[in-house]
Amino acid sequence: MNWKDIYRSKVMDVDTALASVLSGNRIYIGGGAGVPVELTQGLTHRAPHLRNVEITHILTFAPAPYVAPEYQESFRVNALFIGHNVRRAVQEGRADFTPVFLSEIPRLFREGYLPIDVALISVTPPDDHGFCSFGVEVGTTKPAAESARLIVAEVNRQMPRTLGDSFIHVSRLNHIVEADYPIPEAPQGGGSEDHLKVGAYIAELIPNGATLQMGIGSIPDAVLQNLGNHRDLGIHTELFSDGVIDMVDAGVITCARKNFHPGKIVAGFLFGSNRLYEFVHNNPIIEMHPTDYVNDPFNIAQNDNMVAINSALQVDLTGQVCADSIGPRFYSGVGGQLDFIRGAARSKGGVPIVAFLSTAKGGEISRIVPMLNEGSGVVTTRNDVHYVVTEFGVAKLYGKTVRQRADLLINVAHPRFRDELRHAARQLGYL
Repeated sequence: MNWKDIYRSKVMDVDTALASVLSGNRIYIGGGAGVPVELTQGLTHRAPHLRNVEITHILTFAPAPYVAPEYQESFRVNALFIGHNVRRAVQEGRADFTPVFLSEIPRLFREGYLPIDVALISVTPPDDHGFCSFGVEVGTTKPAAESARLIVAEVNRQMPRTLGDSFIHVSRLNHIVEADYPIPEAPQGGGSEDHLKVGAYIAELIPNGATLQMGIGSIPDAVLQNLGNHRDLGIHTELFSDGVIDMVDAGVITCARKNFHPGKIVAGFLFGSNRLYEFVHNNPIIEMHPTDYVNDPFNIAQNDNMVAINSALQVDLTGQVCADSIGPRFYSGVGGQLDFIRGAARSKGGVPIVAFLSTAKGGEISRIVPMLNEGSGVVTTRNDVHYVVTEFGVAKLYGKTVRQRADLLINVAHPRFRDELRHAARQLGYL
């Protein structure tokens, strides 16, 4: 039997495919923009027949109907990174959160910490050799699928075919559901003048030939907008979006001076507009890999001049970074921040950066605070922080005393809060 016959023998409708999900199972759902939307929606149809099914995934860019209160006897989410679609359920105690570095999520599956019964994934149609690409989300989905007892694949005609360590053969799939719908898209733009100021300060820290890690959002986009005069930049990142396209087209991003995978943009997943999905389709400059490879600090550090750009919810005057919670209320997750901060710190000429706007809630509160809110989690320790950047400048904290750190951080806080911060710093004995 050739692969085409194997493929045809496994094609079925959503309800038939999901009949393999049983009470007590643990299900993995493909993350990011690689959510198998029709399979995910179909799970709720099975709810009356299921009890105590655990659904685990990272951030997903699609509705999560299974997390609704009416399904809590059937499904319980175990989020490895909290997105807006499951945040309320986690905060209300109807869903769980497992803190874990993005680099270590594949290990949870492969070594049996979170054994997967059924993996629900989205892939491209098979190529001439019977291989399907995981497309926009290889990072944690490929390891989960390879570790699962059963794989239910949604073969989406509109999934872009990405290259790298991104393929699975149709013989590995147990059930196949054919689909044809657009990949979820991220809104583009929306950055402010302050975001551009942050981007400009960061751009000054980036040498020609550097390799960049940046996610999606207003600050990464602002950084890219300030790099037009740079040359031979590279990308090694867990996630990227549309902003890289113009820089590749302009010859700014060439990856020519990368030490690790020279000539290639290396990533675990991506999320953007349809323009991005068209750009990455069969594009030989793109290499997608699982996150235990992309986010491995030792791999990251192999690139000289590695620049890691990450964000924060709060930073205290000693340099502790909270990025996953607001007080005791979990908001997002650990993700790859520390993977890349530490990888960049060990890179020759590396530049680990934590960047954010100085205020939140429309300027009502300062993100730089005397002490983190009670119950806040420390994602990046004060020992790991090198650079903190806001729209008011750069605070270089590495090798600095607590007194020096407090002074530097107050200088990049919003002027409205500086007197208050200095008073608090004196009360704490920092100044």
